[in-house]
Amino acid sequence: MQESLKKEVSYRTSRSSGAGGQHVNKVSTKVELLFDVSGSAVLSEEQKAIVLDKLKNRISKESLLILQCDETRSQLKNKEIVFDRFLALIEDALKPVKPRKPTKPSRSSVERRLKDKKSQSEKKGLRKFREEKE
Repeated sequence: MQESLKKEVSYRTSRSSGAGGQHVNKVSTKVELLFDVSGSAVLSEEQKAIVLDKLKNRISKESLLILQCDETRSQLKNKEIVFDRFLALIEDALKPVKPRKPTKPSRSSVERRLKDKKSQSEKKGLRKFREEKE
């Protein structure tokens, strides 16, 4: 899947901001990864729907997933970093959610909670009693 996704990804480069002196002004090291989720041939319709739903805050109206990286001064390194991030994001989105198993509280925990509740009630009741005396 990794190789086929690599073919569907396109990159856009631009000049990176920040420190770097003269070098930063003439070399395009910032890399943007663009992935068309709806137009993907690798993902099934079900997978596309899952990705679009789970990553909706990162996907544009044109269903483009855009990630960027300008961590290093090397365009190649930035490309590798952003692609690894992309793979992790897609894998995480497609990971099935484990259904929650409903559990009952144990008898001892229920008793402990009720005992604590009773002691709190008595403590506050004593405060009321003291205030009435004064």
